[in-house]
Amino acid sequence: MRTRNLSRILPSGVRSVVLLRRWCAAWVVMLLCVSAASTAVAGWREAQSGSLQAAKPGSASGSEPEPVEPPKSPIAARPAASRPVDLRVNKTLVLINVTVTDPLNRFVTGLEKEHFRLFEDKVEQPITEFSSEDAPISIGLVFDTSGSMGPKLQKSRQAAAEFFKTSNPSDEFFLVQFNDRPELTVPFTTDTDKIQSTLTFTQSRGRTALLDSVYLAMHEMKKAHNPRKALLIISDGGDNSSRYTETEIKSAVREADVQIFAIGIFEAMASRGRTPEESAGPGLLNELAEQTGGREYAVDNVAELPDIAAKIGTELRNEYMLGYTPKNRERDGKYRRVQVKLNQPRGLPPLKAYFRLGYYAPTQ
Repeated sequence: MRTRNLSRILPSGVRSVVLLRRWCAAWVVMLLCVSAASTAVAGWREAQSGSLQAAKPGSASGSEPEPVEPPKSPIAARPAASRPVDLRVNKTLVLINVTVTDPLNRFVTGLEKEHFRLFEDKVEQPITEFSSEDAPISIGLVFDTSGSMGPKLQKSRQAAAEFFKTSNPSDEFFLVQFNDRPELTVPFTTDTDKIQSTLTFTQSRGRTALLDSVYLAMHEMKKAHNPRKALLIISDGGDNSSRYTETEIKSAVREADVQIFAIGIFEAMASRGRTPEESAGPGLLNELAEQTGGREYAVDNVAELPDIAAKIGTELRNEYMLGYTPKNRERDGKYRRVQVKLNQPRGLPPLKAYFRLGYYAPTQ
């Protein structure tokens, strides 16, 4: 029955009681619905908690569930960007080859580390590396085939052959021949017969591009596989056909870690046919050799060529190697002068040391 009909039939007091009862019933229904919803939510949460607990291996049954950390934000979860690491090796190892001879120019072997003192720019350096073993060498033969070499060519070939006899199987060689211009006729090889075969068919002609040939040989030496490097120059005089100047080659020689040995086959000082370039030849070869710790041998009699070449080969087999890390750590690219002094062993005559006179510091 609708409420408007009750207002017509029942007294006002009774109508109030009926309305109150209906309002109470509505509130009871509402509370029951809210309670049921709360119970359902609680059950769902318990079920979710139970599933998380069961998903964790090793958790004991009946134990309290472990707290679940809230998911991290994308920014926090992203790994930190890796920062590039700039690694620099600030130590420079300088290696100096040293030959020691007695007053009769005989090689002295058997010395120990304590017999040497090493200086850079007059500051003594501790010797950290020392060796006197016959280590493999990379060698470039720079062979003069200019016109003036005609009568000396056969003895020069014999000199090369004697030099190769002192080599060991681990050595490698290349051949640069020069007259008007230099030419790399045999690149690096361990087969010395190949070089000697090439020299057999060599003919003398043209002028002398000695400086250009030294430059080409040092460029080829960059391909060497052995840490020890040397050039052997066999020539009869000064330069008269090069594009490079003496100043440029001397600077390049000081920068390169290559020993230079030279056999100079010079005309007699009183010879009328001797040109100014030939007169300057001995001084040029000697300076190039001295800067690198090698030596220049002046030859008056071509018959001496084979013996001198063999002596140079023996010298290369009897060198000491001294290594040190400079106290001056500046990477300024400047030239550093090196000096080796000997602590005279007892019972031996005065000894002399031949060594590289300096090097250029790195720039990086």
